[in-house]
Amino acid sequence: MSVKRARGEQRWKTTVPFELAIKDLEDGRPAKLYPGSLRQIAICCYIQISDDELMQGAGQSNRKPGPDFCCIGAQKAGTGWLYEQLRSHPDFWMPPLKELHYFDRLWRSERKADRSQVAGKDARDERDIRFLDAMEPLYAHSEIDLDGYSQLFAPKGTLLSGDITPGYSLLPEEIIDRIVQRLPDLRVIFLARDPVERAWSHLSMWVRHKRIAHFDVMDADAVTRNLLRPEVIVRSHPSKIVARWRRYVRSERFQVYFFDDLKTNPVRLRTAIIDFLGGDPEKTSGQLAPDYNSKARLEKLPLTDETRSHLARFFEQELKACAAELGAPAKEGPARYEFLFC
Repeated sequence: MSVKRARGEQRWKTTVPFELAIKDLEDGRPAKLYPGSLRQIAICCYIQISDDELMQGAGQSNRKPGPDFCCIGAQKAGTGWLYEQLRSHPDFWMPPLKELHYFDRLWRSERKADRSQVAGKDARDERDIRFLDAMEPLYAHSEIDLDGYSQLFAPKGTLLSGDITPGYSLLPEEIIDRIVQRLPDLRVIFLARDPVERAWSHLSMWVRHKRIAHFDVMDADAVTRNLLRPEVIVRSHPSKIVARWRRYVRSERFQVYFFDDLKTNPVRLRTAIIDFLGGDPEKTSGQLAPDYNSKARLEKLPLTDETRSHLARFFEQELKACAAELGAPAKEGPARYEFLFC
């Protein structure tokens, strides 16, 4: 909020020391009467604030506690790109951890300590530390505490904030219903990706992280065995994920975006998402370009035409379901592999 002395129109008048009054008002605190060193000093200062500033301040003060939005995936569909764009955007405060996993795994893994330590080292300011301090006791309890979860986002202040956890795409309907009942104004977004490419990127990541052994990409049986891994197959049906969430989230609060757009027109995709979330897409995300991809150079399994055709046959029904459920770029899926379905 900008504060100016004016001789003209008076919005209100205070009788407090000028410097302290201005500091209070700029910091969002009510003005107080401050004693001087020898006597009480009374200085009349006139404060003038523009109509736009008043409206902006009113909107900010009415920001509801808790997350403003949630990105539920898909894994390997650009959620890391989205987190980086929002964390560097001046209209957003994002938690120091990209994936919170409060509703799916509650961080009960051996990686918890490592991730907490990394997040603590990467903390940018006191708000990040407050978040991490509040997170630890909340995650220690097995039951879901939606009030406690909402309080995690208190450091956002007047900014926008949210939870980007692809694992939420797999939440049971009972949990989705509880989330929406407690946070009815929550905006939910889903980044969809061609099931063929998403699954292959998933397997590439697992090989890279040594979660599965390297396999012959030309061996159809080996490819199928890995596609049938539960963790891979359940994340490879975006039509079911979207249909499940749409049953509970109001249509105007739920939006699907497409990984294909990230590849072909990242500026347009970034603009659409930030606008939907309530931010200003004209503002830059620091020094990050809209097409910035921190994972671009990571090693990936080669996807030959033959292997791609095998994956397309494997996901034939899901490709057709995506065209019906998701629309837009998803309709290109069957056409992209139409030689298989004729």
